[in-house]
Amino acid sequence: MNTGQKAGTRRWWALGAIAAAVLAVGLDTTILSVALPTLSKALHASESDLQWFSSGYALALAAAMLPMGLLGDRYGHKKLLLIALPVFGGGSALCAYSSSVTTFMIARILMGIAGAALVVMALSAVTILFEKTERPKAVGIWSAVNFLALPLGPILGGWLLTHYWWGSVFLINVPVALLALIAVATLIPESERLPRAPFDIFGIITSTGGLSVLTYGLIKAGEEGWSNAGALMLMMIGLVSLASFFVWERRLTRHNQNKALVDMSLFSSASFTWGIVLSTLGIFAMIGVLFTLPQYFQGVLDVNAIGSGMRLLPVIGGLVLGAVPADRFAKLWGAKITVAIGFIILAIGTFMGAATKIDSSTSFVVAWTMIVGVGIGLSLATASSAALVELSEKRSGVGSALLQAANKVGSPFGAAILGSVLSGGYLAHLQLSNTPLALHVAVRESVFGGVAVAKALNSPTLLSNVQQAFMQGMQRTLLFSGGVALFGVVVSFVFLPRANVAPSPGSEKWGSAKSLVAPK
Repeated sequence: MNTGQKAGTRRWWALGAIAAAVLAVGLDTTILSVALPTLSKALHASESDLQWFSSGYALALAAAMLPMGLLGDRYGHKKLLLIALPVFGGGSALCAYSSSVTTFMIARILMGIAGAALVVMALSAVTILFEKTERPKAVGIWSAVNFLALPLGPILGGWLLTHYWWGSVFLINVPVALLALIAVATLIPESERLPRAPFDIFGIITSTGGLSVLTYGLIKAGEEGWSNAGALMLMMIGLVSLASFFVWERRLTRHNQNKALVDMSLFSSASFTWGIVLSTLGIFAMIGVLFTLPQYFQGVLDVNAIGSGMRLLPVIGGLVLGAVPADRFAKLWGAKITVAIGFIILAIGTFMGAATKIDSSTSFVVAWTMIVGVGIGLSLATASSAALVELSEKRSGVGSALLQAANKVGSPFGAAILGSVLSGGYLAHLQLSNTPLALHVAVRESVFGGVAVAKALNSPTLLSNVQQAFMQGMQRTLLFSGGVALFGVVVSFVFLPRANVAPSPGSEKWGSAKSLVAPK
């Protein structure tokens, strides 16, 4: 396909449609958190069932990333999108009309597998639709739309549950999937494909198994603590499986590159390798903010889920301000400086946030959360672009899958680590000497449990102590996130190339640019 065929606004409309489908994948997670109490009653689900409604989806999403990337590269990105969209929409409809826990769980796993294909193929579509010089801008727009799910989920889910039947929170995915299906069919060209080769069965088993077991271990550690033997064992098994996967893939790449699930030569590009590392660091640091803010809003400020979602809007507004123009800054300063500046802004925002008090003004919270959003948007969009910009069209599926898989693991890892930091600070400052012993477990479990007990006992003293203890944990968490952001600054300066070299003469054809990186 030549450059003229890609010209015009059609590719931007196509990107918007795909981004909307990815938004539906993200919304499905955040909406579910609001819908869980209703699902518990409607489906007679236990606490364990409710946990698996979220965890099963997350595990399927993480495990299917790399195989979906390979399938897209082998059989065509457009073809995989045309299959995944109806499956995702159908799974959503099945969720809406489920009458049992088993049916709902099957539907969630189907949605997770289809969602993995959508997320990976949507990002690889940036490579299909846009030339190298336009990819950073496209990634910035994609990033901004992708993160809209964070506040929109609680807002939209809360509104739907207030006014309509609970199944409506899943049915809204159906028209989105249908519109995206039409857009993909009419606007997106088919990609170049890798030569057909036998599937790398060992690579598929070790990668999917390793990612799913590691992710589940991290989820379990976040819920039950890092001293939990089961969580530690799961993480160890997952890491061993992934280590075996990378050793195997390196061997296959040397002997038969087309047979390998992951072409390990991708990592010879410093831009690709450190772009993935830095985007994962950004996700990790961001989780500290997104993990604490809803608890602060609902547990300390006593707002509902819809109000909590509304108060997350400054983060998203800042993210848009940082992500959309990120490509312009990268052209001026280079990827190295732009990512570093993004992490510096993120660090400033989190350190400001660590000074938040119970009685801090709304304007102060809006200010620091918006600064955090700008830092996240600038650093993540530029780091992701650095990873994607060197990919050829034929390898964009697996390359995008590696980026997304790293980010998906970074999210539960950040939640587990930073959740432990928050919990440690909270528990260290609780004073329960005047609280009945039978209620200690509920108070220590979370700020929500502590607030509920304080209100039940009508104890302003306990309520104040619980909220102050949470603020201490929040301070520690945000300081930790700021430290991760500063580490990102160092990694950017030391390892990330300053800029990517433009395609050399003779390789201007879109999707076949040489993977060259400028000197640091």
